[in-house]
Amino acid sequence: MVIFAAFFTFGVWLLQQQSELPDFTWAWLLPGFLAALLLRANVSFLRYLRPFLIAICAFLLGFYHSSWQAEQRLAVSLPDEWQGRNIEVVGVVAELPRKHEYGQRFRFDVERVLTSDVEVPYRLYISTYRSKQNQAYPVVQAGERWQLTVRLKQPHSSSNPHGFDFELWALENDIRATGYVHNKGKNLRLDDLADGAGYRIETWREAIRNKFQATLEGAPYTGVLSALAIGDQSSISAENWQVFTRTGVNHLMSISGLHITMLASLAFAITYGLWRRSVYLTLRLPARKAAASVAMLVAIGYALLSGYGVPAQRTVYMVGAVAVALWFNRNFSLGQILSIAILGVLIPDPWAVVSPGFWLSFGAVALIMYVTGYRIGQSHWLVQYAKVQWAMTVGLTPLLLGLFQQVSLVSPIANAIAIPLVSLVIVPLTLLGAVLPLDAVLWLAHWVMSLVMGYLEWLSALPQAVWMQHAPSSWSIIIGVIGAILILAPRGFPARWLGVLLMLPMFTNTPEPPSYGSAKLTIFDVGQGLSVAIQTQNHTLLYDTGPDFSGEADSGNRIVLPALKAFGVSHLDGLILTHDDIDHTGGSLSILQTLPTAWVSSSLNDEHPLLQSVTDRRHCQDGDNWEWDGVRFEFLHPAVIAKKGRDNNMGCVLRISAGENYILLTADIEEQVEQRLLAKHRDKLAADLLIVPHHGSKSSSTESFISAVMPDYAVFTVGNRNRYGHPKSEVVQRYADMGVETLRSDQDGAILVEMDEQGLQVERYRKTHWRYWTHTP
Repeated sequence: MVIFAAFFTFGVWLLQQQSELPDFTWAWLLPGFLAALLLRANVSFLRYLRPFLIAICAFLLGFYHSSWQAEQRLAVSLPDEWQGRNIEVVGVVAELPRKHEYGQRFRFDVERVLTSDVEVPYRLYISTYRSKQNQAYPVVQAGERWQLTVRLKQPHSSSNPHGFDFELWALENDIRATGYVHNKGKNLRLDDLADGAGYRIETWREAIRNKFQATLEGAPYTGVLSALAIGDQSSISAENWQVFTRTGVNHLMSISGLHITMLASLAFAITYGLWRRSVYLTLRLPARKAAASVAMLVAIGYALLSGYGVPAQRTVYMVGAVAVALWFNRNFSLGQILSIAILGVLIPDPWAVVSPGFWLSFGAVALIMYVTGYRIGQSHWLVQYAKVQWAMTVGLTPLLLGLFQQVSLVSPIANAIAIPLVSLVIVPLTLLGAVLPLDAVLWLAHWVMSLVMGYLEWLSALPQAVWMQHAPSSWSIIIGVIGAILILAPRGFPARWLGVLLMLPMFTNTPEPPSYGSAKLTIFDVGQGLSVAIQTQNHTLLYDTGPDFSGEADSGNRIVLPALKAFGVSHLDGLILTHDDIDHTGGSLSILQTLPTAWVSSSLNDEHPLLQSVTDRRHCQDGDNWEWDGVRFEFLHPAVIAKKGRDNNMGCVLRISAGENYILLTADIEEQVEQRLLAKHRDKLAADLLIVPHHGSKSSSTESFISAVMPDYAVFTVGNRNRYGHPKSEVVQRYADMGVETLRSDQDGAILVEMDEQGLQVERYRKTHWRYWTHTP
C-alpha cells in the first residue's frame, strides 16, 4: 500500500509538470502490469519483481488517471467569440459569497443559458461591483437561484517567478470561466434556496458567519472565529494573517486537520463512555464500533462545514481508515492509514499535489508518525509534545523555505501555547456558540482568542521572529529533507549529526548575483500597469510597483514581494514612482511597509500620502544620474517638477546602460514628451530594449520616436482583455513595420532580461514555464 501510494503520487506530480497532455500510447502497458500482479506470488521471478511491478503500475495509473481527468476539465471552455459579451444565465450561488472592497465574489453553478447560440461552462467564478453610474448591484446569498446578466472570459493568470497560478486554481476547482455581473442587465432573484445538500451546507455556513458578525459586531477577532467555525479565511484581516505567519500558527487559524481530529476524538470518547454503560446497546453493537461511527460522522460534518479543503480531506480519510479497521477488526499500519488518505485526496483531485497545503499537511502527519510511532518505551506526554514540536520545526523547514522562503523561529513556543488553547478551548467554544442561542459563549471564545493574540503579537514583534531568505534550489531542498529525517532519527541511530550538514546547502547556496557591469531586469506581469525590478551585483532598484487590485490585494504584496523575496532581496537601494497613477503606484504601500528602502525618487509632490513615511525623498529630474556596480542610470525626464499638469507626462524616464547596451523605461509619457526627448536627448534614445510608452496607447509611440530609439525588443505591459484596448493594433504594427520584435506581458508573462557588455538575453516567462493548462490569449 505504501509503495503504491508513493508511486501513484509521483505519477500524478509528474503529469502536472507537463507542457502538454500526453497521448495514451503507453497506457496499454497497464493491463499487462495488472495481469502480472494477479499471478500467484510463488512464481519465482515474479516474487522478486512484485514490488517493482506495483511501483510501475501505480505510477502509470497516477499519470494516466490525472491526464484523463485533465482532458475532461479542459474540454469545457467558453467560446472565444463570447468573451466580454452579455450572456443571460440562470443558476445557483454555490458557495459562501466573499466580500471585497467593491462588491462580492462567489462561485455560480449554471442551470440554464437564456442567451441563444452560446455554450457556457457549468461552473463560473463571478463578481459584483459598484459602478459610478449605478451604485446598486445584486447582493446575493449562498444557495439562492438567480437570473443574471454576466460578462465572462476564459480563466487567465499573470505569469511571474514564484507567483500564484490562478489558471491552475481555476482548473482544480472546475471553474472554466470568470467574469462579472453587468449591473444594467436583467438581474433577478428567483428562489431563496435551491435544492441540493451542498447548497444547504453553504447556507448554514453563511448563517453562522452572519450570526458571528451580528453578535460580535466590531470585535477584532470575529473573522478568526468565523475561520475556525466555517473555514472562511477571507474574514481574517491582513494584519492578523501577518501575525499568524510570523509566529508559525497560521495552520491553526482555519479548520485544520488537528481541529477535526480533536473533535472526532472527543466524539469517540464521549460515545464510547456512554455506550458501554448500556448492556442493551452493547449487546447489539460493540461500543468501539458505535464510537467509531459517531467520530466518522463528526469528522465528515465538520470537514463539510469547512469547505472540504485538503487538510480536512486528509483527516476524514484517516479517521475513516481507523473506523473501518475497528468495524472489521483489522489492524492498519500507520503507513497504510496515511497512504489511504493520500489516495483519497489525489484520486478525485490530482491537482492537489501541486498545492502547498498538500505537502505541508501530509508532511506534518508523516513527521508526527515518524517521531512517535514504532518507538520502544513510553515517554511522558510533555516529552512527547515537545518532541512533536521539535519535529515540526526541523522537518518542515525544507518545505517552508522552498514554498514560502521563510521559517518562523518562534513557532515552537508559539504553538506550544496556541495549539492546546485553540484546539481544546477556542474551537469547542466557537462551535457551541454557532449552534447555541447564547451570546456569552461566543464572547468567551473571543476573550480567550484575544489572550492568545496578545501572546502571538508579542512574539511576532520580536526582531528575529522570522528567518527570511532566498528560494533554495530544488536539489538543496531534497537533501535538506533527507537531513531533517536523519536529525529526527531515534536516539542511537549512527551519524545523526550528518543531517545538519545536509540541511546547510538550503541556507548557503544563494542565487548567483549579476557580475560587475551587468544587470538583471524582471519586467513583471502585473496586468494593466508597470513594475520593473533591476538588480546589479550589490544593488536593487524597483521602477514602479504595479496596480492596486482591490482592498488588501495589490501587485506589491501579490506579485512583486514574493518574487523579490525569492530572489534573495532583503531591502531596496532605491524605489522610483514615475507618476501619480494607480496602475504604477498601487503596490507602493505594501512595498514600503515590508522592504527597507534607502530612497524614493518620484515626480510626486512632497505632500503625497505615499511619501509621508519616506525619510529620503527625491525628485527624478532630467540630468540626475548614478552608477551601481558598473551599470549606469540616468533620468531623461521630467525637466521640472510641475504642481499641475497631466500626470502621464510627468513620468520619470530612465535610461540604463551596461557598456554600449541600453534599456529605456518610459512610464506613461505621451507624444508631447516624446517630442521633447527627441529635441533634447536624441543621442541618448537609442536602446536595445524599450518598455513601450503608456502601454501602447494611441497617444504615444510616434514614428519619429520609434525611429530614434530603434530597439531590438519592445515590451508592452498590458492586462489581458483590458478595458482600454491596449496595445492598439496600429501601434503594434508601427513597431513591427520597423523590424522591432514585440513582447506582451498578457501573452508572454514576465519578461526576464540579462544585460551586460556583450548584449541582452531575453526570456518570456510564460513560454519557458508553460504547462498544459496555460491559457493562450
